[in-house]
Amino acid sequence: MNPRLAAARALAPVLAGKASLGTSLSEPLQKVAPRDRGLTQELAFGTARWQPRLAGLAEKLLQKPFKAADKDVEALLLIGLYQLFYTRIPAHAALGETVGCTVALKKPWAKGLLNAVLRRAQREGAELLAELERDPVIRHAHPRWLQKALKAHWPNDWEAICTGNNGHPPMTLRVNRQRTNRDDYLKQLADAGIAAHACRFSDDGIQLDSACDVYQLPQFAEGAVSVQDEAAQLAADLMDLQAGQRVLDACCAPGGKTCHMLEREPQLAHMVALDLEPHRLQRVADNLQRLQLKAEMVAADARDTAKWWDGQPFDRILLDAPCSATGVIRRHPDIKLTRQADDIPALAALQAEILDAVWPTLAPSGIMVYATCSVLPTENSDSVSAFLARTPDAEVLPIEAEWGVAQPVGRQLFPQLAGHDGFYYARLRKRSQ
Repeated sequence: MNPRLAAARALAPVLAGKASLGTSLSEPLQKVAPRDRGLTQELAFGTARWQPRLAGLAEKLLQKPFKAADKDVEALLLIGLYQLFYTRIPAHAALGETVGCTVALKKPWAKGLLNAVLRRAQREGAELLAELERDPVIRHAHPRWLQKALKAHWPNDWEAICTGNNGHPPMTLRVNRQRTNRDDYLKQLADAGIAAHACRFSDDGIQLDSACDVYQLPQFAEGAVSVQDEAAQLAADLMDLQAGQRVLDACCAPGGKTCHMLEREPQLAHMVALDLEPHRLQRVADNLQRLQLKAEMVAADARDTAKWWDGQPFDRILLDAPCSATGVIRRHPDIKLTRQADDIPALAALQAEILDAVWPTLAPSGIMVYATCSVLPTENSDSVSAFLARTPDAEVLPIEAEWGVAQPVGRQLFPQLAGHDGFYYARLRKRSQ
């Protein structure tokens, strides 16, 4: 399959609000030649990343919008525009290959339309974009509702957050302390000709100068390192893990934090890795197997403790709560298309239900770390503050750190160009009876 057609087939349901890109891209990606899979992903993710800008330009170029049944043609047009303005693909190739995909769509009327619109974009697009950039939605490539929320919550930082969201995330590794240490592994990378440097905030983190296939990494198959963003690596430190503890990782998939905690403290008495979806737990199992670690995996709704809790309290709980993922848009740019303003209060309500359900499973004097990959206080400090107000035996533990921005409760990290993702952490302790 032509990579442009594959990208369009993946994007069409995303534009229609019916799927995430991670889900919809899987099948088309298997139908392109292996050499074209990288291009397919670049076209799909890149177009999603800049969709607010590209859609604004398309609206200016089209006489009338596409019908709902023609999301595949709309996706092709946006992919064509993306190639013209955000890649080094020669214009003649971008136009010819993109327009040619209309044959496979069995929509012959679209061929002339796409050809005319893309050629006009080639001639006038730069001038039109400059005019359209008066609108902040076009200029920063974020949907209006999200831009308004960022501006309201972070008046001094919202533009930097947008810039971080629009960047390409670096490839970051987590060194397995049970196998090696960071200095030794940096030397192994250098010997293998892979340029890298130590992360600033995570003691186990290494950032590569350029991404590579994981199996090019020394001893990856043997479990020496894992791929994990630096912000996500901070959770293990906040847990204050000690030998003999019972630990719960709630909403654990894909298991990066579960594995990191087991690497940090191999003498834990018991680790329970809990997630709602059984198929997501398979990724946890795969990670545990490669790293030769063990945890009890449980597929259940965290709110329904009667179905998964054995009554023995946990000394530590990591609650990586469901959220809008607005701190990892650079990794999942389709969030710009699939998230809506109404999702945020609904997610905050879900977080409250999970917090209230899981808290009774924590032992007196035990610690819970609440985490999200959101940059919206509604899901973060506001959510935790509301929990504290209704939970008499919960108290805040301060987080003394160089990373992030102090909040009324916890600390907030923003996505950084050539740095970590956006993340939020709070530490809570259950008062002794």
